[in-house]
Amino acid sequence: MRKNIVAGNWKMNKTLQEGVELAKELQTALKGKTVNCDVIICTPFIHLATVNGVIDGKTVRLGAENCADKVSGAYTGEVSAAMVASTGAKYVILGHSERRAYYGETNAILKEKVKLALENNLTPIFCIGEVLEEREAGKQNEVVKSQVTEALFDLSAEDFGKIILAYEPVWAIGTGKTATPAQAQEIHAFIRQTVAVKYGAAVANETSILYGGSANAGNAKELFSNPDVDGGLIGGAALKVDAFLPIVEAF
Repeated sequence: MRKNIVAGNWKMNKTLQEGVELAKELQTALKGKTVNCDVIICTPFIHLATVNGVIDGKTVRLGAENCADKVSGAYTGEVSAAMVASTGAKYVILGHSERRAYYGETNAILKEKVKLALENNLTPIFCIGEVLEEREAGKQNEVVKSQVTEALFDLSAEDFGKIILAYEPVWAIGTGKTATPAQAQEIHAFIRQTVAVKYGAAVANETSILYGGSANAGNAKELFSNPDVDGGLIGGAALKVDAFLPIVEAF
Protein backbone atom coordinates (compact mmCIF):
# COMPACT_ATOMS: atom_id res chain seq x y z
CA MET A 1 0.00 0.00 0.00
CA ARG A 2 1.36 3.41 -0.93
CA LYS A 3 1.57 6.05 1.76
CA ASN A 4 -0.70 9.02 2.28
CA ILE A 5 1.48 12.06 2.98
CA VAL A 6 0.93 15.67 3.99
CA ALA A 7 4.13 17.69 3.68
CA GLY A 8 4.51 21.33 4.65
CA ASN A 9 6.89 23.52 2.64
CA TRP A 10 7.75 26.53 4.78
CA LYS A 11 9.63 28.26 1.93
CA MET A 12 11.58 31.38 3.04
CA ASN A 13 9.48 32.02 6.14
CA LYS A 14 10.00 31.97 9.91
CA THR A 15 13.10 32.91 11.86
CA LEU A 16 14.86 30.04 13.58
CA GLN A 17 13.07 30.81 16.84
CA GLU A 18 9.66 31.07 15.16
CA GLY A 19 10.28 27.84 13.26
CA VAL A 20 11.19 25.92 16.40
CA GLU A 21 8.01 27.16 18.09
CA LEU A 22 5.90 26.14 15.09
CA ALA A 23 7.45 22.66 15.05
CA LYS A 24 6.89 22.24 18.79
CA GLU A 25 3.29 23.40 18.44
CA LEU A 26 2.62 20.94 15.61
CA GLN A 27 4.24 18.06 17.51
CA THR A 28 2.08 18.83 20.55
CA ALA A 29 -1.10 19.20 18.48
CA LEU A 30 -0.63 15.78 16.88
CA LYS A 31 0.35 13.96 20.06
CA GLY A 32 -2.19 11.28 20.90
CA LYS A 33 -4.16 11.80 17.69
CA THR A 34 -4.81 9.02 15.21
CA VAL A 35 -3.16 10.32 12.07
CA ASN A 36 -3.80 8.45 8.82
CA CYS A 37 -0.89 9.95 6.87
CA ASP A 38 2.80 10.70 7.22
CA VAL A 39 3.32 14.32 8.30
CA ILE A 40 6.49 16.01 7.05
CA ILE A 41 7.72 19.57 7.59
CA CYS A 42 10.28 20.91 5.13
CA THR A 43 12.07 23.86 6.68
CA PRO A 44 14.78 26.33 5.68
CA PHE A 45 18.30 24.91 6.02
CA ILE A 46 19.16 26.90 9.15
CA HIS A 47 16.20 25.37 11.02
CA LEU A 48 16.89 21.72 10.31
CA ALA A 49 19.25 20.62 13.07
CA THR A 50 17.41 22.55 15.79
CA VAL A 51 13.93 21.51 14.68
CA ASN A 52 15.11 17.90 14.56
CA GLY A 53 15.65 18.14 18.31
CA VAL A 54 12.05 19.14 19.09
CA ILE A 55 10.12 16.62 16.94
CA ASP A 56 10.01 12.85 17.36
CA GLY A 57 10.68 11.92 13.72
CA LYS A 58 7.58 9.71 13.61
CA THR A 59 4.56 11.87 14.39
CA VAL A 60 6.32 14.73 12.61
CA ARG A 61 9.11 14.02 10.11
CA LEU A 62 11.73 16.43 8.81
CA GLY A 63 12.78 17.49 5.33
CA ALA A 64 14.77 20.23 3.60
CA GLU A 65 13.51 22.48 0.81
CA ASN A 66 16.44 21.87 -1.54
CA CYS A 67 20.00 20.57 -1.79
CA ALA A 68 22.96 21.18 -4.09
CA ASP A 69 23.78 19.27 -7.26
CA LYS A 70 27.42 18.93 -6.16
CA VAL A 71 28.98 16.64 -3.54
CA SER A 72 31.12 19.29 -1.82
CA GLY A 73 33.68 21.99 -2.59
CA ALA A 74 33.97 25.65 -3.48
CA TYR A 75 30.27 26.39 -3.97
CA THR A 76 29.67 29.30 -1.63
CA GLY A 77 26.19 29.37 -0.16
CA GLU A 78 25.22 25.88 -1.29
CA VAL A 79 24.14 23.05 1.02
CA SER A 80 24.93 19.48 0.01
CA ALA A 81 22.73 16.41 0.36
CA ALA A 82 25.24 15.01 2.88
CA MET A 83 24.93 18.20 4.96
CA VAL A 84 21.14 17.94 4.89
CA ALA A 85 21.28 14.30 5.97
CA SER A 86 23.68 15.16 8.81
CA THR A 87 21.00 17.32 10.45
CA GLY A 88 18.66 14.35 10.85
CA ALA A 89 16.39 15.32 7.97
CA LYS A 90 15.05 12.37 5.96
CA TYR A 91 13.38 14.15 3.03
CA VAL A 92 14.24 16.86 0.52
CA ILE A 93 12.02 18.82 -1.88
CA LEU A 94 13.57 18.91 -5.35
CA GLY A 95 12.41 20.60 -8.54
CA HIS A 96 9.95 22.99 -6.93
CA SER A 97 8.51 25.35 -9.53
CA GLU A 98 10.06 28.33 -7.72
CA ARG A 99 13.52 26.75 -8.00
CA ARG A 100 12.92 26.06 -11.68
CA ALA A 101 11.57 29.56 -12.40
CA TYR A 102 13.76 31.79 -10.23
CA TYR A 103 17.03 29.85 -10.12
CA GLY A 104 17.10 28.19 -13.53
CA GLU A 105 17.06 24.61 -12.32
CA THR A 106 16.85 22.28 -15.31
CA ASN A 107 15.93 18.62 -15.51
CA ALA A 108 19.65 17.85 -15.97
CA ILE A 109 20.54 19.66 -12.74
CA LEU A 110 17.67 17.97 -10.94
CA LYS A 111 18.84 14.55 -12.12
CA GLU A 112 22.11 15.17 -10.24
CA LYS A 113 20.29 16.41 -7.14
CA VAL A 114 18.08 13.32 -7.06
CA LYS A 115 21.10 11.05 -7.42
CA LEU A 116 22.94 12.75 -4.54
CA ALA A 117 19.84 12.78 -2.34
CA LEU A 118 19.35 9.04 -2.80
CA GLU A 119 23.05 8.36 -2.16
CA ASN A 120 22.63 10.12 1.18
CA ASN A 121 19.46 8.20 2.11
CA LEU A 122 17.20 11.21 1.62
CA THR A 123 13.75 10.69 0.13
CA PRO A 124 13.19 13.20 -2.68
CA ILE A 125 9.81 14.89 -2.90
CA PHE A 126 10.11 15.61 -6.61
CA CYS A 127 7.94 18.41 -7.98
CA ILE A 128 6.49 18.56 -11.48
CA GLY A 129 3.86 20.77 -13.05
CA GLU A 130 2.89 23.20 -15.76
CA VAL A 131 2.51 26.98 -15.89
CA LEU A 132 -0.74 28.68 -16.90
CA GLU A 133 0.22 29.12 -20.57
CA GLU A 134 1.00 25.42 -20.87
CA ARG A 135 -2.28 24.45 -19.19
CA GLU A 136 -4.26 26.78 -21.47
CA ALA A 137 -2.49 25.27 -24.50
CA GLY A 138 -3.43 21.77 -23.33
CA LYS A 139 0.24 20.82 -22.90
CA GLN A 140 0.14 19.84 -19.22
CA ASN A 141 0.58 16.11 -19.88
CA GLU A 142 3.47 16.72 -22.24
CA VAL A 143 5.18 19.00 -19.70
CA VAL A 144 4.92 16.70 -16.69
CA LYS A 145 5.93 13.67 -18.75
CA SER A 146 9.13 15.40 -19.92
CA GLN A 147 9.96 16.54 -16.37
CA VAL A 148 9.60 13.02 -15.00
CA THR A 149 11.30 11.32 -17.94
CA GLU A 150 14.33 13.61 -18.19
CA ALA A 151 15.09 13.84 -14.47
CA LEU A 152 14.05 10.45 -13.09
CA PHE A 153 13.81 7.74 -15.72
CA ASP A 154 17.52 6.87 -15.62
CA LEU A 155 16.93 5.52 -12.12
CA SER A 156 16.64 1.82 -11.43
CA ALA A 157 13.17 0.59 -10.49
CA GLU A 158 14.43 0.15 -6.92
CA ASP A 159 15.63 3.76 -6.70
CA PHE A 160 12.57 5.17 -8.43
CA GLY A 161 10.51 3.38 -5.80
CA LYS A 162 12.07 5.69 -3.17
CA ILE A 163 10.73 8.86 -4.86
CA ILE A 164 7.65 10.82 -3.79
CA LEU A 165 6.14 12.82 -6.65
CA ALA A 166 4.36 16.13 -6.12
CA TYR A 167 2.22 17.55 -8.91
CA GLU A 168 2.00 21.32 -8.61
CA PRO A 169 -0.04 23.26 -11.14
CA VAL A 170 2.16 26.35 -11.10
CA TRP A 171 -0.85 28.53 -11.94
CA ALA A 172 -2.44 27.50 -8.65
CA ILE A 173 0.46 28.20 -6.26
CA GLY A 174 -0.21 31.18 -4.03
CA THR A 175 -2.88 32.45 -6.41
CA GLY A 176 -5.89 31.11 -4.55
CA LYS A 177 -6.76 29.11 -7.66
CA THR A 178 -6.91 25.36 -7.24
CA ALA A 179 -7.19 22.59 -9.77
CA THR A 180 -10.62 21.02 -9.47
CA PRO A 181 -10.63 17.56 -7.90
CA ALA A 182 -11.39 16.18 -11.37
CA GLN A 183 -8.43 18.03 -12.92
CA ALA A 184 -6.15 16.83 -10.13
CA GLN A 185 -7.28 13.22 -10.51
CA GLU A 186 -6.93 13.32 -14.29
CA ILE A 187 -3.29 14.44 -14.28
CA HIS A 188 -2.31 12.33 -11.26
CA ALA A 189 -3.67 9.28 -13.09
CA PHE A 190 -1.69 10.29 -16.19
CA ILE A 191 1.50 10.62 -14.13
CA ARG A 192 0.94 7.20 -12.57
CA GLN A 193 0.36 5.68 -16.00
CA THR A 194 3.58 7.30 -17.26
CA VAL A 195 5.46 5.66 -14.40
CA ALA A 196 3.72 2.33 -15.11
CA VAL A 197 4.82 2.33 -18.75
CA LYS A 198 8.46 2.73 -17.63
CA TYR A 199 8.63 0.73 -14.41
CA GLY A 200 5.51 -1.45 -14.39
CA ALA A 201 2.20 -1.29 -12.57
CA ALA A 202 3.59 -2.51 -9.25
CA VAL A 203 6.07 0.37 -8.92
CA ALA A 204 3.51 2.90 -10.18
CA ASN A 205 0.91 1.73 -7.69
CA GLU A 206 3.38 2.11 -4.81
CA THR A 207 4.40 5.67 -5.81
CA SER A 208 2.83 8.41 -3.69
CA ILE A 209 1.77 11.40 -5.80
CA LEU A 210 0.94 14.55 -3.84
CA TYR A 211 -1.07 17.56 -4.97
CA GLY A 212 0.64 20.92 -4.46
CA GLY A 213 -1.45 23.86 -5.53
CA SER A 214 -3.24 25.92 -2.88
CA ALA A 215 -4.62 22.94 -0.98
CA ASN A 216 -6.29 24.07 2.23
CA ALA A 217 -8.66 22.98 4.96
CA GLY A 218 -11.65 23.68 2.74
CA ASN A 219 -10.67 21.57 -0.27
CA ALA A 220 -8.25 18.95 1.08
CA LYS A 221 -10.81 16.26 1.82
CA GLU A 222 -12.30 16.39 -1.67
CA LEU A 223 -8.86 16.47 -3.33
CA PHE A 224 -7.55 13.58 -1.24
CA SER A 225 -10.62 11.44 -1.92
CA ASN A 226 -9.41 10.94 -5.50
CA PRO A 227 -7.90 7.48 -6.04
CA ASP A 228 -4.62 8.82 -7.46
CA VAL A 229 -4.12 11.79 -5.10
CA ASP A 230 -2.10 10.57 -2.12
CA GLY A 231 -1.84 13.77 -0.14
CA GLY A 232 -0.56 17.29 -0.43
CA LEU A 233 2.54 19.46 -0.56
CA ILE A 234 1.29 22.46 1.40
CA GLY A 235 2.69 25.99 1.26
CA GLY A 236 1.04 28.90 3.06
CA ALA A 237 -1.31 26.74 5.13
CA ALA A 238 1.71 24.93 6.62
CA LEU A 239 2.83 28.07 8.46
CA LYS A 240 0.04 27.92 11.05
CA VAL A 241 -0.89 24.81 12.97
CA ASP A 242 -4.59 25.63 12.98
CA ALA A 243 -4.52 25.82 9.15
CA PHE A 244 -2.26 22.79 8.64
CA LEU A 245 -3.94 20.41 11.09
CA PRO A 246 -7.30 20.17 9.25
CA ILE A 247 -5.39 19.18 6.08
CA VAL A 248 -3.65 16.38 7.97
CA GLU A 249 -7.03 15.34 9.41
CA ALA A 250 -8.60 15.28 5.93
CA PHE A 251 -7.42 11.65 5.72
